[in-house]
Amino acid sequence: MALRNIPLSNSLPAELEKARASSDSLFDLLHPDSLYERPIAERHRILFYLGHLEAFDWNLIAIHGLDLPRFHPQFDQLFAFGIDPDSTSLPKDKPSDWPRIDEVRHYNATVRAKLNARLDQVNDMLLHVAIEHRRMHEETFAYMLHNLAYEHKLKPPAPARPIEAPHEPGMLEIPGGSVFLGRPRNDGFGWDNEFDRHERIVAPFSVSRYKVTNTEYSAFVEAGGPAPHFWRERGGRWFYRGMFEETPLHGDWPVYVTHEQATQYARWLGKRLPTEAEFHRASCGTEPEPLCDNFDSQRWDPISVTSGQPNPFGLVQMIGNGWEWTSSRFEPFPGFQPFPFYRNYSQPFFDGEHYVLKGASARTAARLTRPSFRNWFRGSYPYVYAAFRLAEG
Repeated sequence: MALRNIPLSNSLPAELEKARASSDSLFDLLHPDSLYERPIAERHRILFYLGHLEAFDWNLIAIHGLDLPRFHPQFDQLFAFGIDPDSTSLPKDKPSDWPRIDEVRHYNATVRAKLNARLDQVNDMLLHVAIEHRRMHEETFAYMLHNLAYEHKLKPPAPARPIEAPHEPGMLEIPGGSVFLGRPRNDGFGWDNEFDRHERIVAPFSVSRYKVTNTEYSAFVEAGGPAPHFWRERGGRWFYRGMFEETPLHGDWPVYVTHEQATQYARWLGKRLPTEAEFHRASCGTEPEPLCDNFDSQRWDPISVTSGQPNPFGLVQMIGNGWEWTSSRFEPFPGFQPFPFYRNYSQPFFDGEHYVLKGASARTAARLTRPSFRNWFRGSYPYVYAAFRLAEG
């Protein structure tokens, strides 16, 4: 995929600055002594993510886009790549192996100053990549914060909860028909795995009106099923381990589980997970609202699965309040071409071990809720804000 000659846009530098402010605010939630913590064993220490966003922007924009000379090649490499979570090979570094916080912050400030002086010369494609990469990391960094001990975090104020409708679970019939996956080329920005747009025919099927709730999943746990990572048992009662506090389990919140757990639960009921194409078919006509459907960083924790307006098929929260697992493995669409400037964004994960998620969570940026956007994780990775709904037929 060649780097398209997209005209320069005055709005993208401002959007990048807004994304920077948003990602900076996440580190403001931490006590200074927590940056060398490793809340998720499979991931880098928190300090890596402080430097990673600016190193990525520098390597992408300054080196690839502008051919500027390097000023700190050691940090350019140290903070370049994260870790694909695999519990069989955990990192073993010590806090002393990492630079001082003030050194990383100085590197970040220098990167921004040098890039800001040249942003008007940067191709829009690279700015879109930098913005969306940062927005995606805001969410994955939230997963790390969620697993950090409460004493390391500062709790911000939360908005009021929306009005919640009565919970009326059930399966709704979705007529078969044609569905288009992906994006047409030269029709706005998309990641390499979103191309090419192509048609698929979906047979009639049924899907649950709502995401599966904590209450529904608890029956599976009582029958011997695995408990979710976000649950804690205290004195014979289940509690939800939220971002900033532990609360009694909210029965009408979506249950966050791994792909393996979602699949086991569906089979326990004689059902299955929808495919990626079926999700697209079922979500036709969905017009989500960030506050009621719970996305675009309005909140830190879930809300009731009944909040929000149903789409034309009667389905609620096809976008927001938790990504939704599909049964589809993450694979390339016909005509896939990796970005020449970011060849390892998608291609290494076409390995049969990662599954497609659709929709959005509470921490997903609005610009990532476009229908063609594809998220993916390993089937056993437990830290994702990942919900699911049932399908049959």
